[in-house]
Amino acid sequence: MEIKLVKTKEEELSKITELAELIWKKYYIEIITMDQIEYMMNKFYSNDSLKTQILNGQIFYFVKFESEVLGFLSLSKDHNGIYFIHKFYLLPEQHRRSVGTFVIQAIENEIKVTQEVNNYKIRLTVNRQNFKAINFYFKNGFTIESVEDFDIGESYLMNDFVMVKNVNNSF
Repeated sequence: MEIKLVKTKEEELSKITELAELIWKKYYIEIITMDQIEYMMNKFYSNDSLKTQILNGQIFYFVKFESEVLGFLSLSKDHNGIYFIHKFYLLPEQHRRSVGTFVIQAIENEIKVTQEVNNYKIRLTVNRQNFKAINFYFKNGFTIESVEDFDIGESYLMNDFVMVKNVNNSF
């Protein structure tokens, strides 16, 4: 299976919003309330919010197999050279099909090719109740770095694990 990461264009941001709404309402209703889902959709997935995230250094990608969009992710690199996965969402029907593992490998290949680095870290946050995702990240070499609660406004907290993967491509 050849999974590709395809950089999104500004005119495609509405597709990210559409995918996020579909994925979040199917998957996250078991983890957080519908009110919080709606709040987070408005806060993080409006067209203006996505444009701001891009201006702040996030690069958005569609996860594709041939021409089919399976999900999306956003990635950035901080001033310390640490890569951060801000968003990584696949359509629920793509879960448990190795798509996620292919995406992690594609991210690592993208970093290796574009940045020509051998040693780096990839960091992300994941809801502490999202057991499926946590186990997926463990399987793909991530470890829990810390436990954090992030205030996102309107009395909502994101109760997350900060996870990290140390990548060493040198031999």
